[in-house]
Amino acid sequence: MKIPQFLKNKYAIASCIFVVYTLFLDDVDIFTIVRHNLKLSELENQKKVVNQDLEKTKETLKKLETTAGIEKYAREHKLFKKDEEDIFVISYE
Repeated sequence: MKIPQFLKNKYAIASCIFVVYTLFLDDVDIFTIVRHNLKLSELENQKKVVNQDLEKTKETLKKLETTAGIEKYAREHKLFKKDEEDIFVISYE
C-alpha cells in the first residue's frame, strides 16, 4: 500500500489536526458560533420590539402630564365615566 506524499509531511498532518480540532472539537467550535449568531439576531429583534414599546410608553406619559390627558386616558382605556353618563361597550365576535 502506497502512502500519499502529503501524509508523510508532519506539518501537513499537524495542520489538518489543528483545523479539525478548531472547527469541531474546541469549546468555541463552528456550531457554537452559528448558535450564538442566531441568538444574537433574535435578541436584536427583541430589542427593536422593546424600543418600540418604550416609545409608545413615552408618548403615553407625555399625554398624561395634564389633567385633561389623564381624564381622556381613563375614559378611553380604563372605561371610567362621570356620574351622569352611561357607557356602552360594543364588542365584535
